[in-house]
Amino acid sequence: MPWFWEGLKTGVRTLRPGAVRLPSGVTPGRPTTTAVTARDRFDANICPVGALAGRDAGVAVDFDHCIHCMRCQPPKAPVHWQNDYRWAQAAAPPLPHRFQRSIHVRIVDAGDCGGCLSELRQLLGPVYSLHRYGIYVSPTPRDADVLLVVGPVTVGMRVALEETYAAMPDPKRVVAVGVCALNGGLFADSFAVMGGASRVVPVDVTVPGCPPPPLAILHALELVTGLSRETREVAES
Repeated sequence: MPWFWEGLKTGVRTLRPGAVRLPSGVTPGRPTTTAVTARDRFDANICPVGALAGRDAGVAVDFDHCIHCMRCQPPKAPVHWQNDYRWAQAAAPPLPHRFQRSIHVRIVDAGDCGGCLSELRQLLGPVYSLHRYGIYVSPTPRDADVLLVVGPVTVGMRVALEETYAAMPDPKRVVAVGVCALNGGLFADSFAVMGGASRVVPVDVTVPGCPPPPLAILHALELVTGLSRETREVAES
C-alpha cells in the first residue's frame, strides 16, 4: 500500500482542477494494446473475460470489457499498463455552454456490486470536492441534467431506469460508469440481468473500468459539461 505511506508523509490535499497529480493508488492503471516480440509468451486465456486477443503485432486490449483482475499485469504477461485516468469516451456533444459551471446529477444503482458506488462517493469528499466544479447530486430526476448509471441493468430495475430518464428535462445526458453499466460485465449472462444501460436508455458517455477510479468518473462529467479538451473535438466533428 504505497499510497497509504505517501498519504502519511505528504498529508491529504484537495486536488486543484487542471493540475492533477497521479500518486500511487489514485488510479489502478489500465492495460493497453501492446507490441510484443515473443508471441509465444502470451496466452490470451489469461484474461477471464476475453478482453485480450493475440495479434501478429502483439496483444490487442478491449478495455471496455476489462475487469481489472490484473492477471495480465507485468511480469505475469507482456501487456503494457498505462497509468492514467482519462478513460471516458463521449458519443454526443456536451451540454450547452450554460451548463458548464452548474449541473445536477441523478445517480441510479441499476444492480451495482458496490465497487463503482464506492469510487463515486469519494468524489464528494474533501480530496476531490466535486461541488467545486459546479457538479451536484440531485435527489430527484426532475431537477437532473445528467443520469449516471452504475451496475448492470437488472430486470427489476429496467422500469425504474426508464422512468427516471423520462422524468428528466431536456437537454439531458446519460453516463454509464463501469464495465457492468457498459455491457453487463461479469453479470452479462445472468438470468436477472438485461445487460448494459444502453439496452434501456441512450448512453452519451461511457467510463470503462472495474471499478473506474474517481478521477475517471470526474473526467466523464467534464466531457458532459464541456470542460475537457475531448468535448471540443466531439462538438467539432
